Amino acid sequence: MRCRSNRLWPVLRTGWLLVLASQALNLQSASGPMPEVVLPARQVHLDFHTSPDIPGVGARFDPRQWQEALRLGHVNWINIFAKCHHSWSYYPTKIGQKHPSLQIDLLGQQIAACHELGIKCPIYYTVGWSAAEAEQHPEWCVRNQDGSIAARNWDGAAQPGDPRPANSWKFLCPSGQYLHLMLSQVEEICIRYLVDGFFFDICNVSPPCYCATCRQGMQAAGIAIDDDRAVAEYNARKWKRFFQEARRVITKYRPLATVFFNGTTKLIPEDLQWDMAARNTEQQLEDLPTTWGGYDKLPLRAKFFHNTGKPIVAMSGKFHTSWGEFGGFKHRDAIRYEAAAMIAFGAACNFGDQLHPSGEMDLETYRNLGYAYEYVEQIEAYGIGGRPVSRLGLLRTGSAPDDEGVSTMLMEIHQDYVVADPARDWSGLETIILTGAAGLTRDLADKLAGYVRQGGSLLVLGESALDADKKGFLLDVGATYLGPAKYQEDYLVVGPALAREMVSTPFLNYQAALRVELRPGTEILARLQEPYFDRTYAHYCSHQNTPYQLGQAAHPGAIRFGSVVFLPHRLGEIYYKNGARLHRQLFANALALVYRHPMLQVDRLPSAGRVSLLHQPQAKRYVAHLLYGPPLQRGRCLVIEDLPAVENVAVEIRVPEAIKRAYSVPGKQSLAIRRSRGTAAVKVPKFSCHTAVVFEY
Repeated sequence: MRCRSNRLWPVLRTGWLLVLASQALNLQSASGPMPEVVLPARQVHLDFHTSPDIPGVGARFDPRQWQEALRLGHVNWINIFAKCHHSWSYYPTKIGQKHPSLQIDLLGQQIAACHELGIKCPIYYTVGWSAAEAEQHPEWCVRNQDGSIAARNWDGAAQPGDPRPANSWKFLCPSGQYLHLMLSQVEEICIRYLVDGFFFDICNVSPPCYCATCRQGMQAAGIAIDDDRAVAEYNARKWKRFFQEARRVITKYRPLATVFFNGTTKLIPEDLQWDMAARNTEQQLEDLPTTWGGYDKLPLRAKFFHNTGKPIVAMSGKFHTSWGEFGGFKHRDAIRYEAAAMIAFGAACNFGDQLHPSGEMDLETYRNLGYAYEYVEQIEAYGIGGRPVSRLGLLRTGSAPDDEGVSTMLMEIHQDYVVADPARDWSGLETIILTGAAGLTRDLADKLAGYVRQGGSLLVLGESALDADKKGFLLDVGATYLGPAKYQEDYLVVGPALAREMVSTPFLNYQAALRVELRPGTEILARLQEPYFDRTYAHYCSHQNTPYQLGQAAHPGAIRFGSVVFLPHRLGEIYYKNGARLHRQLFANALALVYRHPMLQVDRLPSAGRVSLLHQPQAKRYVAHLLYGPPLQRGRCLVIEDLPAVENVAVEIRVPEAIKRAYSVPGKQSLAIRRSRGTAAVKVPKFSCHTAVVFEY
């Protein structure tokens, strides 16, 4: 394919100069407070990554058929596409490259059809993956430190006829001429169309880039190429510069437009360390639970990003598997469950679809979405704008297995929680859980110690009281750190305080506990027994692990020191990897020792059920959402198929306000309130999939 950059460069340069000239005028509005955003709850994200080898792109687009699909789907927001991963634009661009077989202004006609119905339609624009431009301009690609092109699922030795794996793209770097091209095209779109917003895709801070432009920039900044941390920081600043400059262009022409940079809202150290999500007007959480880690990822992410104070959008897909699947369908009951879960955790709903290259919408997809979104219309007012509330805080330690394992245990025992933000006041929290990974800082340890002195309690797991170097405890747990375990596994024998629904004999822990020495005044809650030896080729016993020695280990298996309970096993990670009921029960029993006054208590809901308590102070109400739709493993996918009814679920809340009435939604069925010692309790006679109990004050 012929490179067009020489012909387009005068246009790019002119557009970029306009951007630079406008920066001084728009700096305050672009870098100041974000516009207040009220997001529609029933959204679609419409992919359209279309090969240049496909003819007749957009030839069967019909505005009336498009509108019929959106009406069937009860959709009030749809992300549409200006530029796709193949590099093609879907409008008559003078900056980018129009798809070779496109004969109409597809983007413009979609905007007009949406706006005629009053539907918002932010515009999709790819950043990190752009195939044709990667081939035309290899100098725009992200480079590894050795100079090779950074790519996902890419075999450089593959022959043209070899099968190509899914999600195989080269990464592009938002710097130099590629940065200029993108900003010029964003400006072109803003000038041509009434823009509701932008969705910039593949804005991933990793992998770090060592392209010629980045090397020049790092050299000018005095950064050594082998200084990994400095390179990572430079890479983050480069991406944030793109975010800021894109926001400035958009703000100049469309100051009320929403802007989201996809890839910035993952709970990974790189994104969080550099605050990559700060330039988003809303936080969109891309979770495809069938194949991307399951149904328990959204609650933790939603609770975390609620702390940013920006609207939350949860994104799943209509597909059976994942993006790029033509003809794949998730059952409408699964879509309904997922949509209800999004509302339950205070998020707007967004489901991914993929338009056929012809431009014709698949009406069956929108019938399925409509089944779910018709239900969302009845409950969205009881989720959108709500904030998670609890007296239990989860303090993330940055390890996904530890954080997600603890979150899953809490959800399965129906203990709702909030993510404890280290920058915020914790006085409203009765208990904070440290999830298990090392890395505590002195400042955070001092804040936790102050919280305990003021009456708070802690459940500390595994290594989370240790400093980052694992040299010693920064937090007083009533013991001195001796070192890591001597064995790979060990066995626990619980005492009376932890004995509820536990076995009385030693049970296996798939990772051994830290070794600690008790200090005076510390209570032992459980004791350890160690194996005779680790399993090796030299020493082994039976098929798996070595049995326990009959004598007790010198170090304890659980301790209590005042209002601090310390479990030296990384129970979150152990449960995340192994899922043993005993470990969850141990965790629940330990939590009950320090957390005695939960805001929400739910009984008679199976462990696969989920609860979420939201506060909507503007409506003077708390809303307790109940969900039940157990996912089943089918091949490589998690599938929700059965939505059995659940009966006689008891729901009790403990809040400072006086509850005046309670009812369930949808339907506003009145529920009798039983009051006792500052609580208000109701019984939900029966529900399937989802219901919410509204407590008005």
